[in-house]
Amino acid sequence: MPGVDGQRENSLGQAEGIFNVTVRLRTKSATVHPSSLIPHLNPEPRTLNPPPMLQTLFHLPLTWLLLLWAVASAAAIAWAARQQGWPAALRGYLPTVAIVGAIVALLLPRLAENGGLPIRGYGVMLLMGLMSGVGLAMYRARRMGLNPDMIQALAFWMVIGGIVGARAFYVIEYWHQYRQPTWLDTIKEIVNFTKGGLVVFGSAGGAGLALLLFVRKYRLPGLALADLVSPSVMLGLACGRVGCFLNGCCFGGLCDEPWAVRFPPGSPAYLAQVEDGKLPLFGLVLKADERHRPVIQSVLPDSAAARAGLHAGQRLKRIVINDLDYATPTLDDAAFTLSQARHPGDKVTVFVTDASFESLPASWTVDWVPERTLPIHPAQLYAAIDGLLMCLLLLAYYPYRRHDGEVFAMMITIHPISRFLQECTRVDEASVFGTGMTISQNASVLMLLSAIGLWCYLLRRPRGTVWPVR
Repeated sequence: MPGVDGQRENSLGQAEGIFNVTVRLRTKSATVHPSSLIPHLNPEPRTLNPPPMLQTLFHLPLTWLLLLWAVASAAAIAWAARQQGWPAALRGYLPTVAIVGAIVALLLPRLAENGGLPIRGYGVMLLMGLMSGVGLAMYRARRMGLNPDMIQALAFWMVIGGIVGARAFYVIEYWHQYRQPTWLDTIKEIVNFTKGGLVVFGSAGGAGLALLLFVRKYRLPGLALADLVSPSVMLGLACGRVGCFLNGCCFGGLCDEPWAVRFPPGSPAYLAQVEDGKLPLFGLVLKADERHRPVIQSVLPDSAAARAGLHAGQRLKRIVINDLDYATPTLDDAAFTLSQARHPGDKVTVFVTDASFESLPASWTVDWVPERTLPIHPAQLYAAIDGLLMCLLLLAYYPYRRHDGEVFAMMITIHPISRFLQECTRVDEASVFGTGMTISQNASVLMLLSAIGLWCYLLRRPRGTVWPVR
C-alpha cells in the first residue's frame, strides 16, 4: 500500500520491519474471528524472535560512495588503457565517470537519511534476483555452446521492460494514491519504486514485449530463447518476493497457523488492519464514507477514545500528535496518522465533526498501543517458495522438452494457477471488473488461456529443438 504523501513514505521507509512468528496450537475450527486475536483482549501469544528484518537494511555513508566511485573509475580507466591505450581510454570513459561522479555528489545527498544513503531490503533483493537470474541463464547458455554476451544484452532489455511494465501496472491500479498536486511530485512518487510497488504480471508483460523486440532485432529463435530464460525468471521472482517480505507489502490475511507472522506499526499490513477495523487503535473502528473520508464506525467500550467522548458517526477532520497537526482528508491519512502515536506519553487530539458540523476536539494520552499486527499469512514467502520450486521444475524438465517453447508454456501454465490460489490468502487487493476476483486473478485467467493456445500451437509442430537438449 503506497504512501499518500511524502511524509508517509519517509516514515514507511524508516519503519522497523522486525516480524514475529506466532506460535499457536491449531484450533478445531477453521474460522478465525478478528476480535479473538486482538492482543488487548487475549494474552500475548508466545513468539519466536528471529533476526531483525528491516525495510532499511543500513545507511551507506556518502564518503564511502565517493571513495567507491573513485576506485572503480580509476580501475576501469586503467583496464581500458591496457586494452586500447591511454588516449582512447580517457576519451571513452571520462564522460561516463564525470556523469556518475556528478550523480553521487549532487543527487544522492538529497536522498540521504541519517547521514547516509538508505539501502532498502526490497531494492537489495531485486538486485539479487537480477544477478542470480542472469547468472543462471549465462551459465546454462555457456554449457550449450551459446554466447553468454547474448544473455547479458537480453537481460538489459528485459529488466528495463520488466520494471517499466511492473511499475506501470501498479501505478494504474493505485493511481488515486500516486496522483499529487503537481506533475513533478506525481513523477517523483511514480519513480520511487525501491519501497515496493511492482506487479508481477505487469513485469511479465513488459519483459515479454522486450523479449519480442530483442528477438526481432537480432533474428533469434524466440521460443528457444524463452525456454532458456524461463527458469531464471522464476528464480528472480523468488528473490523479489523475499524483498516484498522485507518491505511488508503484498501481505496476507488473518490466520491462526503456527507460521503466522506479525508486522510492526507503520508497516502496510498494520495500516490496513487499522483501516479495516481489525486493529482498532485507541478503541476507534474507522470506515470510509462515500468520499473516502474517515468516519468513526464504532468505539470500543472503556477505551481511550470512549473516555474522551468520541462516538460512532463522527467524521475525523484532523489529528494533532504532540503539537504536530495532520490533516486527515482520507481514511488512509487517518490510519497512518493514528499509527504515529505509538509511544507511551504521546498526546493525541482528534478534531471531529458531528451532525451540526461543529469541530469538536477530543484528547487523551497514549499508554499502550498494539506492537504488532494480528497474525497473518506470510503470503510473500508462499510466493517465494513457489517461485523457487517452479525454477527447479523448469530446470528438470528442460532436457526432456520435445518442442521449443514447451518450458515457457509450462511456466505460464502452472504459475497462473498457483498465483490464483495464492491470491486467496492475500487481502491487499480488492476485486475488480465485477468478477469477484482481484486484478491478479483476472490476469492469471488470461495467462492460462494464453498458455492453452500456446500448447495447441506447439503440439501441432514437428518435434525438434534449435539448441542442444542439455
